[in-house]
Amino acid sequence: MENEREFFTLTDEDGNEIEFELIGTVDVEGVTYHAMIPADQQGEEQGFYEYVILKTEEDEDGEEMLVTIDDDAEFDKIADIFDDMFSEEIDLDQ
Repeated sequence: MENEREFFTLTDEDGNEIEFELIGTVDVEGVTYHAMIPADQQGEEQGFYEYVILKTEEDEDGEEMLVTIDDDAEFDKIADIFDDMFSEEIDLDQ
C-alpha cells in the first residue's frame, strides 16, 4: 500500500512524547536512515516541510531504536541524499 502513512511516537531527552510521520527511508552502507516530520505539522502552502533525520541502531538488548546523528559529516551526507530524493519528487510544472 503505497499511500499508507506511517507514524512513530518518539520521546525526546526531556521525556516529552512527540508524534512524527515517516516521509522517507534510505539505506546507506548498511545503516537505515529515516526522514520524519512532526505529525502536527499540517501541509504547508509551499509544499516545504522541515524534517528531522534519525538512524536505526540496536541497543544492548538487540532492540532497534531511532537515534539522532551526532557526526556532522555523516549528517550532511545523509541530508544531501534526502534533499536530492525529495527534490526529484517535486513536479516543477505545477
